[in-house]
Amino acid sequence: MAAPGDTNASGGVASAEQQTILIRGGTVFDGSGQRPGIQADVLVRDGVIAQVGLDLQAPGGATVIDAAGKWVTPGFIDLHTHYDAEIEIAPALTESVRHGVTTVLVGSCGLSFAMGTPEDLADQFCRVEGVPREAVLPLLEKVKDWEDPAGYLRHLDGLPLGPNVTAMFGHSAVRAAVMGLGRSVDSSAKATDRELDQMRGHLDDALDAGYLGMSFNTLPWDKLDGDRYRSQATPSVYATWKEYRHLAARLRERDRVFQMVPDLQGRWNIPVIAWMSTGVRRKRLRTMVISMIDSRAMRGTHKFAGKMADLVNDRFNADFRWQALPQPFELWVDGLEVPVMEEMGAGTAALHETDPERRKALLRDPAFREKFRKQWSNPLAPKAWHRDLREPRIIDCPDESLVGRTFDDVARERGIDPLDCFLDLQAEFGDDLRWYTVVGNERRESLEYVVTHPSVLMGFSDAGAHLRNMAYYDFPLHLLKLVLAAEGEGRQVMTRERAVHRLTGEIADFLGIDAGHLEVGRRADVAIVDPGTLDSRLDEMTEDDMVGMPGLRRLVRRHDECVTTVVIGGRLAWHDGAYAEGFGDQKGYGQVLRARSGAAA
Repeated sequence: MAAPGDTNASGGVASAEQQTILIRGGTVFDGSGQRPGIQADVLVRDGVIAQVGLDLQAPGGATVIDAAGKWVTPGFIDLHTHYDAEIEIAPALTESVRHGVTTVLVGSCGLSFAMGTPEDLADQFCRVEGVPREAVLPLLEKVKDWEDPAGYLRHLDGLPLGPNVTAMFGHSAVRAAVMGLGRSVDSSAKATDRELDQMRGHLDDALDAGYLGMSFNTLPWDKLDGDRYRSQATPSVYATWKEYRHLAARLRERDRVFQMVPDLQGRWNIPVIAWMSTGVRRKRLRTMVISMIDSRAMRGTHKFAGKMADLVNDRFNADFRWQALPQPFELWVDGLEVPVMEEMGAGTAALHETDPERRKALLRDPAFREKFRKQWSNPLAPKAWHRDLREPRIIDCPDESLVGRTFDDVARERGIDPLDCFLDLQAEFGDDLRWYTVVGNERRESLEYVVTHPSVLMGFSDAGAHLRNMAYYDFPLHLLKLVLAAEGEGRQVMTRERAVHRLTGEIADFLGIDAGHLEVGRRADVAIVDPGTLDSRLDEMTEDDMVGMPGLRRLVRRHDECVTTVVIGGRLAWHDGAYAEGFGDQKGYGQVLRARSGAAA
């Protein structure tokens, strides 16, 4: 069965297996950022872009798509996902594809399924990324047929992938595999020289297999799941700088990517990471760091981040990039189930309790509440979330009279302190209390600073993770929306071709993968966007059942008129609001993209 609306040159319905597609009359952006969009036809044949030009003839049996009034772009790239678990359940990764994303990167934040036991991998991944361990552990026990990094990529090769998939090698995974999970999260245990050499050997194997580089994490509020080492930080956090440098040296030597999660609480180590990227009397290190944001908790940090990147890149020959989102950073929270609560030891203590009644009892305990208050209110403690209870709004609760109100509103009505009110409601309703907050990027001028900064790589979606907390699967469309909104005001944030470049070719070229460009002879990964739909409808949030995780509903944004067509590997994947028959079940769409040797920084 074909996707609805597809017709061949003679007016019949085209097959989903059709390998020849003519996209007619759209405004074509090539992903380079150097040339404005041009009105042209695009012919796709045998999986590649065969021709770009005017009035191309449709070959016999071709699927013809009318793109008049629409933008034809390279497929978008999502450089920061945690699809590592979802790809095993539903490899079509449909939530990204329907928004024009044709390439995703897994293995972020030191977390990777590249090596390790199923239990170790589930314990590292699930609590940090807000994915149910009771679903992930049995899944890994069932599907894991690999033992090493190369074997993992071969495993992915065998899946009926929707988008293309490329990977980082996770430091936590290899550290736990070499040292044992217990030693890897023991602050008194340091990796021996022999263990460091073993880690570097596994890294070499991963780079030989085509991994883009290695991801690391120094953020202490990313915690382990499970019962064995619950609430310990993930293994990468416990490494010394000697260990980071030991592995980074190999990445520098081989011109691969160093991805780091800094300590977002203290932020003290960000300058150290930036200096590691520098190339004074040595090769520079391709470095990407999470993330540039106009934070409500610490206003002005985005400009400090920008100036620091300018300094090291311009004066010290660094290649230092921030990941960033082109939209407000919003969180939806069930009870306390959100990573920012782990900023405080008291928050971690509450989340350590998996039994709802025991957690509620802890939240009522006077001694615990006093500890929570001291940490919450400490003026010297840096924080990623603002903790201003005048802003978060209750959006669902068994007591419907509370819905639509802030915690401060409820506290004033009850005549109590706002934090006491917050803890009271948590203790009373647990995860049935759902609330919403904005972490940052809500100021238009500051957001425009972020998205135009030359050190920024566009993307920090965390797709496949934090399923109840956020939904940035459609982030590329928000950048395009921002650009068009400014044009409507008579301003220019950036050119349209530059916006497309930020979402495609710029990312691909930095990562060193064959993607992101719409050129004759290149693989045909294409998105067709209707610019007339880039409006406030993109902001509407809903929930949908999570495939393979019964009872879990994840947040999604759906505006299916916006991306009208997606082509992956030369095949129609999505068209006019429907997926092609066999998409997600048949191979032949996405593939594993391995690092190009000698990729330019």
